[in-house]
Amino acid sequence: MTGRVIKFYNSFFFVDVEGELLPCKLRGLMKRDKRSGSAVCPGDFVEISKLDDGTGVIESVQPRRNMLKRPAVANIDQVILTFAAVSPDLNRLLLNRFITLAEWSQIGNIIICINKIDLIDNADEFLNEYESLYKIIRVSAVTGEGIDKLKMQMSNNVTVLTGASGIGKSSILNAIDSSFNLKVGDVSEKIQRGRHTTRVSELIPFADGFIVDTPGFSAVDLVEIGLDNETLADCFKEFAEFTADCKFTGCSHSHEPNCAVKAAVEDGKILKERYNAYLSMLNEINERKKPKYG
Repeated sequence: MTGRVIKFYNSFFFVDVEGELLPCKLRGLMKRDKRSGSAVCPGDFVEISKLDDGTGVIESVQPRRNMLKRPAVANIDQVILTFAAVSPDLNRLLLNRFITLAEWSQIGNIIICINKIDLIDNADEFLNEYESLYKIIRVSAVTGEGIDKLKMQMSNNVTVLTGASGIGKSSILNAIDSSFNLKVGDVSEKIQRGRHTTRVSELIPFADGFIVDTPGFSAVDLVEIGLDNETLADCFKEFAEFTADCKFTGCSHSHEPNCAVKAAVEDGKILKERYNAYLSMLNEINERKKPKYG
């Protein structure tokens, strides 16, 4: 039988098979793979055998369309990166770090959600310099502004909702659907108990799709997940139209002369804030890869 993994909890993968949730174990040599996060993770489509006791055995995993590395969730339609406009103030380097991980994970649709817009003036203009790159949905979990737009975006999709603590992510979920009040608490409790070992989350049914509430991934080691100084630039999609005009093949867009990306920054064709975030992450990757002595 074929099913979809909904969650991993208490040493079982819970697989949805035509509406029935079966607790399953792994077959044979299917072990956790430290390089990719897990041999099986929520969102995976798997082939299972059902046992007489009502549990199942996962025999194989179907090829993944994509995979968010931290926390591990597969076959995602979109990721909504959730931040607050104030309290806490938006950390733009952290925003770009989240965007980079989502781009590297090959998530097809990346959306930025800004909460607490009821606390600022000119809310419609907040972060508008990013709107040429990514869709931005501005909401208030308190007043309900923008919530219907967010619900529409989530309908019929598998959506990962992630963000740093304190931005009101749980409040947004409760504003989307009041029945999440207990469900989100239950899921968070399970994640808290198991996050240090499982690093996985649960798919919550919503509007003919799923919402995946996660603990966030701001502390991800960029080198550990596989980013290097060559693949990093590919995660900044606005660089693509300029890289072919760089003088040197394999240009890092940092120190080389006649770099078309740097020229585009100077001409205002690439947002300087985005470029500075790129340089910060590039430096982090280079420092992490330096050999350590002593």
